[in-house]
Amino acid sequence: MDLGQIAMLGKAQLPRGKERDCGTLLMSDMRDEVGGQGWRKLAVLILAVAAIGLPVNDLADYVLLVVLAVAIFTGVVSAGPRAWGVAVVIVAVAIVGKWALSPPRIDEGHNVFLPGALLERTLPADVYRAFLQEFDAVYPQAQRCDPNKFGCWRNNGTPDAPYAFSADGIWHKSQTNEGSRAVTSLDFSDPVWLGLGFTNEVRYNWTADTDVKRAQRDKRFWMGWQRWHLTMPWYEMIRVPAAYVGGQLCWRGTLLWEGEGERFSRWTGESCREIEPADAGRRIFGSAITPDTLAMRLTPPQSVQVRLLASWALALAAAVGVVLVLVRLQRRMMVLPFVLIGLAAAVIAIDDGSFFAGLRPLDGGDDGLFYDGYGRLILLKLLAGDIWGALEGGEKVYYYGGPGLRYFRAFEHIIFGETYLGYLTLVLAFPFFVLALFRRFLPERWALALIVLFIAVPVGTLFGTTFVQYAKWAGRGFADPAAYMLFIGGLAVLLSASRRFTSAFFGALLLALGIFMKPIVAPAAAIFLGGAGLAALYQRQAQRVIGLCLGFVFVFSMALHNWVFGKVFVLFSSNSGDSNLLVLPPSAYAAAFRDLAHGDLGGLGRIALQLADWLSGPAESYWTIPLNAAGVVILLYVVVRGRAFDPWLRLVGAAALGQHVVAFFYNAATARYHFLTWFLTMLVVMVWFHDVGMAWLARHYPATMNRIANHRLTRQLSSALARLQKASA
Repeated sequence: MDLGQIAMLGKAQLPRGKERDCGTLLMSDMRDEVGGQGWRKLAVLILAVAAIGLPVNDLADYVLLVVLAVAIFTGVVSAGPRAWGVAVVIVAVAIVGKWALSPPRIDEGHNVFLPGALLERTLPADVYRAFLQEFDAVYPQAQRCDPNKFGCWRNNGTPDAPYAFSADGIWHKSQTNEGSRAVTSLDFSDPVWLGLGFTNEVRYNWTADTDVKRAQRDKRFWMGWQRWHLTMPWYEMIRVPAAYVGGQLCWRGTLLWEGEGERFSRWTGESCREIEPADAGRRIFGSAITPDTLAMRLTPPQSVQVRLLASWALALAAAVGVVLVLVRLQRRMMVLPFVLIGLAAAVIAIDDGSFFAGLRPLDGGDDGLFYDGYGRLILLKLLAGDIWGALEGGEKVYYYGGPGLRYFRAFEHIIFGETYLGYLTLVLAFPFFVLALFRRFLPERWALALIVLFIAVPVGTLFGTTFVQYAKWAGRGFADPAAYMLFIGGLAVLLSASRRFTSAFFGALLLALGIFMKPIVAPAAAIFLGGAGLAALYQRQAQRVIGLCLGFVFVFSMALHNWVFGKVFVLFSSNSGDSNLLVLPPSAYAAAFRDLAHGDLGGLGRIALQLADWLSGPAESYWTIPLNAAGVVILLYVVVRGRAFDPWLRLVGAAALGQHVVAFFYNAATARYHFLTWFLTMLVVMVWFHDVGMAWLARHYPATMNRIANHRLTRQLSSALARLQKASA
């Protein structure tokens, strides 16, 4: 692009059809910046969370929080000190009231069961003998894996305490300091929904060929809500307080019930028993050594049920009350967010419903287990006051993937306990980032049509990527989707109408966080920020330049970490030269052309395969090569020759080309490494199709285009989009 095009980047161009809204958008953005709407909305959300209480690890609480978040961020928040004073009082009353109403909590402990000296020493003798007998029956000695073999449970580590650490216990510790956490209810038949954090500790990184397996996946598409079955041997312990006397414990499986003198009676089958005064404070163990055999439900007495219900009702009333006091609701503006969130939630539930407040056992040997396992180690160090050790992140020099997700996991468990609701929140926010980019370059109706297709119709698996691909890999705990979501969010902020410091800072920070999650996106970030910075300099937008620099400086935290802890300079992570990732380095291209000069075509075969894998795109199919190749050609045209296009779009295209170059050298056969590349390509191609392709088709195939335009389905879709547009205007 020439200087004139760069200069135009400093101006907030809007796609055709939106000129009438330019003043409104600019004024709204300025009011938000000057009036502090963004910060006030965040403060209201924090007050709502305080009213609900931490951790937010229950699906009902999370749904409430999502509904309130939509109301907050689509509404207008009051700046009046009186309203804020009332809101603070409401939250304070709710916190005190919940403390007064809440009954004594149930001590709960759980852990994996593996035979060893520590468990033999710390568990009651009757309990350990019963567990060991069942373990030997399910996993006979003759069938156990070779301890010298990688991934065997016998060489990966054993429990270091009778009860495992639980992030839920950060806010609700065991009353006796013996268990994992203190809870107000117990009702489970599927341990995936019990929040057993120990299942994803790094010490239990067993691979699938071991006799003791981590989990089984139900591949039937309609089993999304019960996609995973925990197969690790584990046990549950509860200690019921006196307030629960008169309640009832029902179970399926084997229970060991404590009596006099720490002797335990064995109860098997499916039955119920009333909690008696002698049971108060005594332990009840449930055996889940045999997979899918244990279920427990504790029904409290009516007095406790009333207190629990009153406590939750108070939290609900306080959270809603805070929003009603501080926020002027705009109900029509809430329609589109609820539609997008509903569609996204349906797609996620079909793929893996445990994302919604469950805790699935991550696959052994997978990235997800590494990130969550190291996140738990970081969290334990942080809770122990070892801040320096927490910052180290388990590696003196970052090697395994991007370093960011392990720290995100630690923070996530503080707020959301033993769930992955933090990552789910990012996934649910992702469609809004995408919609912002569509709206930036396309008319509203096109943007709405594309976002619905992106979320609900998996046509993007053929070209451009689709929402389910990001949700699937996020559910597996990989860092790649988080990196792309943060990057696209950063683009949406930087492409907004504002050119002030705040937008520049947070947009650049999001790009830096994307690199922190997965350094593979660095080329696109460098190209886009380079162009944006030149435009800001050309337009003498000093605040914007400073914001871009300060926001992006976080990216150097990785090099700082490696230098401070490892005493070496590594810009991002040291696995960049791993042969499994850098499958075709520049030296391989040079060697192939040298061989070609001598008549040897062997090297060209590797290059041809790499290029074929690159063009196979998100579908990972050679059948889609022509489609993806056409997309790349259009991308090149828009960037190199498309002077009539929005300069910002051309800069986005240049960033996409930078990512395409990465695929010449980096592992191109694994599609998830290149989701961002194809998404940005799709964005540019869609704008080209709207501005150029539609007119070309109308000129050359008028009859066909006319039939399509007048087809019943086309008219129905247009009508539905018009209603959605009107509802969200």
